[in-house]
Amino acid sequence: MCRIQNFFEHKLLPFWKIPDYISQEFIQESVRKNYFSFRIICAIIFAAESYNILRVLFWSRSGLGTQNNRIYFSMYCILFLIAVLWLVLKRPLQRTSIRFQWAAQHVATGLIFLWHVGLNTYDLYRDPAAGTTVLTTALLGLALLIQSPPWYSAVRFVVDYLLFWATMAPLLDSGDRLNLTITFVVALTVSLAHAYHTSVMLKQQKQITEINTKLHKLVHMDSLTGLLNKATLECWAEQILLSLEHTGKSGGLTLFLLDLDEFKRINDRYGHPCGDQVLVATAEAMRLAFPDATGLGRIGGDEFAVLYDRPVTETQAIILSQGLMERLGNIQWQEQPLGVQCSIGVCICTQPQYTYQQLYTETDRMLYRAKETGRGRCCVRQLEHPENKRFEETLV
Repeated sequence: MCRIQNFFEHKLLPFWKIPDYISQEFIQESVRKNYFSFRIICAIIFAAESYNILRVLFWSRSGLGTQNNRIYFSMYCILFLIAVLWLVLKRPLQRTSIRFQWAAQHVATGLIFLWHVGLNTYDLYRDPAAGTTVLTTALLGLALLIQSPPWYSAVRFVVDYLLFWATMAPLLDSGDRLNLTITFVVALTVSLAHAYHTSVMLKQQKQITEINTKLHKLVHMDSLTGLLNKATLECWAEQILLSLEHTGKSGGLTLFLLDLDEFKRINDRYGHPCGDQVLVATAEAMRLAFPDATGLGRIGGDEFAVLYDRPVTETQAIILSQGLMERLGNIQWQEQPLGVQCSIGVCICTQPQYTYQQLYTETDRMLYRAKETGRGRCCVRQLEHPENKRFEETLV
């Protein structure tokens, strides 16, 4: 019983069902492929029906003088007009929803198939030995060129088969009916295999995208807090400084460095799980306190950084820092307040002559100045030209 269930779930079911998480992508891919297929179909129709129309009009002895020729001529013109109508409506269709486009493609496919059934049926009424080449060509072309979800293919081919039995089967002998039945089964199998391979391709693309996303996070993000890591934050800051230097535009950047005060005491008293929770809570507090920052990063054990791609004012830097400190004060562990505090160093840079390393060194100096003056403080510096030893410093 388990083997049968496993066979159904892992071998048979994938041929009949597109997973929900790629269903939209499958429809989009089907629409894209079908548009290309319709270009081929329309080109074949124009070439074949132009020849047939000319053959009836100019190369037939009776021209349109007989009813038979008029019927064939009308049939050729109908298929020609279906192709023209498709090309006229194609551009407006592409501005509609993807599912409406998909439905329109299959309406056109149904009309083309009905035309082939009608033509082949008329051929058989005229001459029982005419054969079923027209229908066979339409079936295999439909299976090879038009992509559909498996359930739709199954319904479509069943309906087409019933239509065949209602129109053409009474005109055929048992051998031809069997051959056409096999052709329907082959066409359905080809259509299902086509859909299955597209589904496999989309699953693989989805997996590759997810893997790339995870790799991107591993390369650029701190795994514990979800903030940028040190190398990525440094790269972003260097790009901003290079942009200032190369473009000569006015502007600058602001760097905040913050360090949790007495973080070791929290780890020693409550354990490392508590310490990890404090780091995660600090990252969330930073997201709330600096909502419009260019980058938030964890650059050490309990050391964090905030980057702005513009110079903020000293007043703004102080207000932002105080907002973060208030949020850190609300951090709890097992419903107990931890009294988390931090010291913050800030450098506001408007000079493109600074390198990131110089900026980081000066900001780190402000951080330790804030710690030396009693912790839970913020020290802000407005950077001048690197060759100018004067600087403005604010301590709060």
